[in-house]
Amino acid sequence: MLRGLTVVLRRPHAAPPAAVRCVSSGTVDITVPLNFWAGKRRTSHEKGHKENVYEPATGRVLCHLEPCGAVDINQAVNAAKSAFGHWSKMSGMERMKIMIEAAHIIESRREEIAEMEVVNNGKSITEARLDVDSGRLCIEYYAGLASTLAGQHVQLPGGSFAYTRREPLGVCVGIGAWNYPFQIASWKSAPALACGNSMVFKPSPVTPVTAVLLAEIYAQAGAPDGLFNVVQGSQETGSLLCHHPDVAKVSFTGSVPTGKKIMEMASRGVKPVTLELGGKSPLLIFQDSDLENAVRGALMANFLSQGQVCSNGTRVFVQRDILSEFVEEVVKRTQSIEIGDPLLETTRMGALVSKPHLEKVLSFVEQAKKEGASVLCGGEPFVPSDPKLKGGYYMTPCVLGDCTDEMTCVKEEIFGPVMSVLSFETEEEVLHRANNTTLGLAAGVFTRDVRRAHRVVEHLKAGSCFINNYNITPVEVPFGGFKMSGIGRENGQVTIEHYSQLKTVFVEMGDVDSLF
Repeated sequence: MLRGLTVVLRRPHAAPPAAVRCVSSGTVDITVPLNFWAGKRRTSHEKGHKENVYEPATGRVLCHLEPCGAVDINQAVNAAKSAFGHWSKMSGMERMKIMIEAAHIIESRREEIAEMEVVNNGKSITEARLDVDSGRLCIEYYAGLASTLAGQHVQLPGGSFAYTRREPLGVCVGIGAWNYPFQIASWKSAPALACGNSMVFKPSPVTPVTAVLLAEIYAQAGAPDGLFNVVQGSQETGSLLCHHPDVAKVSFTGSVPTGKKIMEMASRGVKPVTLELGGKSPLLIFQDSDLENAVRGALMANFLSQGQVCSNGTRVFVQRDILSEFVEEVVKRTQSIEIGDPLLETTRMGALVSKPHLEKVLSFVEQAKKEGASVLCGGEPFVPSDPKLKGGYYMTPCVLGDCTDEMTCVKEEIFGPVMSVLSFETEEEVLHRANNTTLGLAAGVFTRDVRRAHRVVEHLKAGSCFINNYNITPVEVPFGGFKMSGIGRENGQVTIEHYSQLKTVFVEMGDVDSLF
């Protein structure tokens, strides 16, 4: 839980009243607790170690986090189990109405939610609004699917028949990441609830603030108490959730090592998992590309959310004939990115999520230099002119040139605003190099040759591929990875299969034909 403070939100000097940190008064009350189950906020029974929660833009402490323990987890899961009994018996149309109402509430509170996302995550207000929109659209999309869930009828000999029923799983667990806190909570809860499940959601302890807003919104929309619950905590809390005997499924977004641990824990109860893990994705730019669009795509593939996006195309392969022209334009555009207060409308890059993460990203840049890469721009700590932001976690977006496939910056996920540019000669060569990774979350190709575009995408070993664009994630389309980038999918119709189970029913209309 968060024990806390009434947080006074900074008012950017250059911003109009609508862009200040609070919708009205300039303060946002995040008073304890930020746990939520059985229809209201709850205080943790744990009285152990407290962890600071920071505002990345300023470095100040927002509040303190205390993890939920076994007693809290039991209460949250029991609340979800109770809600499941009622929710799963409702018709799809009844569930749809409540989910649509939740989406309407999110739309009405868009600015408030986005501002809190900025305060706790550090991304720009422009991006935060789009994240809130994505969460809302996801809930609307699955609300529409809730009434369409159906099985199959199969005619058998002699007038007998069989049919299938698509049934909910039960209590699902969602474990979120810190880069898209509200969006991920929405992406995981929407298909789960549409299928008739209930959910216990654990946000990242780095960004624990906005998930409880979603819980309150579902409750306000008319969801039964316990349908969507929020528990705060770190690894131990997640472990309690994964091992709980009444949990039917676990959906996790985060790192590969943690995903492996979650998969192992879930396997002990033979629980299905959805894992959306890391990436080191390639972006292939051929010489016949529309250069302007290719540059825009490369920037979108590397610098959204301060580069803290799992699907980012951080290995930018550029065909040699256009390398110098491409690099010149990318560097120029990168140097012009406005860094600073993430609540200002003009800001395009806010603060990284934490001081340790900022230091880790900067260390990758230093390692790249040692291994022979050229820093074409950026890669340094940045201190905004506003004195209130001097403690924030900022850096200049970085473009690395002269990169080779064996460099650390090319092989390992940096998860920050660092683009590695590599050159290539032939299609066959670049496909081999692009696929030479244990990860396979995303990939992109820029070319005017339609046949080449589809041919290349066919051979790219990645779950989400882009042609002449990058990092576009409409909720109607499945998102997920190949290889060690994960299992299962978020969004799209196929995700219904990950939050439901199929029951087959045989109906005999005649006599039993027995061998005995």
